[in-house]
Amino acid sequence: MKTAMPHPRSPRPGAGSVRIIGGHLRGSKLRVPDVPGLRPTPDRVRETLFNWLGQDLQGLRCLDLYAGSGALGLEAASRAAARVDMVERHPALARALQEAAQRLGAQSVRVHTGDALAFAAAQATGSYDVVFVDPPFAQAGAHERALAQAARLLAAHGRVYLEAPDAPSLQRWAAAGWEVLRSARAGQVHYALLRRDPGAAPTLDSGLDPHTSPGDMP
Repeated sequence: MKTAMPHPRSPRPGAGSVRIIGGHLRGSKLRVPDVPGLRPTPDRVRETLFNWLGQDLQGLRCLDLYAGSGALGLEAASRAAARVDMVERHPALARALQEAAQRLGAQSVRVHTGDALAFAAAQATGSYDVVFVDPPFAQAGAHERALAQAARLLAAHGRVYLEAPDAPSLQRWAAAGWEVLRSARAGQVHYALLRRDPGAAPTLDSGLDPHTSPGDMP
């Protein structure tokens, strides 16, 4: 009996997965290896984030510093980003990212296996238009160090996406020279879109309803 061939955009049966929700790769699934502590950015959060960024990222250079499942970086590639560098130190996750990029034909994506901060430190000033910062919450000091690198790496008018486990952490991490453009909460995850502004004293929206939509926000 001949077995049907799997769809080229589908992960292997039985594997955990997330799906790309927008752009030309919309509906494609990404295999998520079983790695302790891995928490892919939920669909609803990504939908809000890319509404904030604009659905079309054509020409933009993006850096996904702690790529994990690849949901953020490949979402950006799906929306026509010109370049997407994805950094992941866990070998199994990095392999899954490389396989996904090849399977989906995401030619703008480059997967880098290694330490996120070391990679960032080696890049030229002003190399990126969007930087995704979502280290493991338990990794002490990672958010502050990643934001310091992002401040150097951003081009003029560049933006940073930041995730945190609670509003006080988000406030603390974004306190040094960042303007908070948008912020929201989904369940226990607090997230924001930041812009570098050394002269500003950033503040965060607090107590937002988890179901707040971009249109409901100031």
